[in-house]
Amino acid sequence: MTVLVLRALGLGDTLTGVAALRGVRRAWPGHRIVLAAPRPLGQLLADHGIVDAVLPTQGLARLPWPWAGPGGAQDAPGCLAVDLHGSGPQSHRVLQATRPDALIAFDSPDADHLGPRWDDDEHEVLRWCRLVRSVGGPCGPEDLRLGPADPPGGRADVVVHPGAAAEARRWPADRWARVVAALAARGHHVVLTGSESERDLCAQVRLQANAGGAVRDTSGRLGLSALAGLVSTARLVVSGDTGIAHLATAYGTPSVTLFGPTPPALWGPTLDLDRHVVIWHGERGAPRRDPNAGRLDPALARVAVDEVVAACESTLTRLPGTANGTTTPSGPDRPSSRPAVPSPAPYARG
Repeated sequence: MTVLVLRALGLGDTLTGVAALRGVRRAWPGHRIVLAAPRPLGQLLADHGIVDAVLPTQGLARLPWPWAGPGGAQDAPGCLAVDLHGSGPQSHRVLQATRPDALIAFDSPDADHLGPRWDDDEHEVLRWCRLVRSVGGPCGPEDLRLGPADPPGGRADVVVHPGAAAEARRWPADRWARVVAALAARGHHVVLTGSESERDLCAQVRLQANAGGAVRDTSGRLGLSALAGLVSTARLVVSGDTGIAHLATAYGTPSVTLFGPTPPALWGPTLDLDRHVVIWHGERGAPRRDPNAGRLDPALARVAVDEVVAACESTLTRLPGTANGTTTPSGPDRPSSRPAVPSPAPYARG
């Protein structure tokens, strides 16, 4: 029997779905798990044994099913379908078109599907774990791990990732440059990361930081596996609310993450909370803002350079070489509305 899982989204989305995917494995042990996702992202999970095969797709495109690829549905249409992509109805219909024996998904009257209720105020990791637990697949934040929290060779560089897919989550380049300059001045070796489209941004940050050989720019030159390897042995990852922050969570790498339109209660770390700090100047209960908007979000604009540098330095000075016993900068704990599950990481507010 094949279990076809849809999660055809970005890096952060893929990584926040890892715990639920492990729950799928536990719910149907011995079955083939085929993940419909962008090829590089799916392959990362296949390399870790989280899924057995990747059906390459993007977004909500129609899936070629039955599929003759490696680990595909040789016994199709005898398959189960699991929607880890969205609340429906579109994602439900993509999977319904494969004619599964059963669909596991959130409730969607428009797709004529009965399932657990979708909760807009639920953390992304916990939401999908709840769905999978409802069909007998135990899973939780601890299942997000992709590697040991304390790598055998210790930790080295400070990774700074100034980019983000949308302007709303992209802190200004001149502020990133000042953070990089401060880190370099304190003797830290900084590695800049970014996609091919972010090479100009990283070059600008490096130029304005004016820190010479203390800063190395790798933008556009690292594949996903290489980026994961870099993050897994970094002393610290500093970024906005984007995919690399979730890599840091997956590898237990201490992080400082700058949030803007999206509250960290919904997308912040849920694992190794003593290793992560988030900085957010939003207001609880305020109307949601678009994380993909074309202008800098006001909450992110209020994040100051000095508080980011202080958060980084506080984390690094408390870090032994292998990150054992790491703690985050002090700050008020965010109260949890669900005391039975981990609260997000501490956050600093002005």
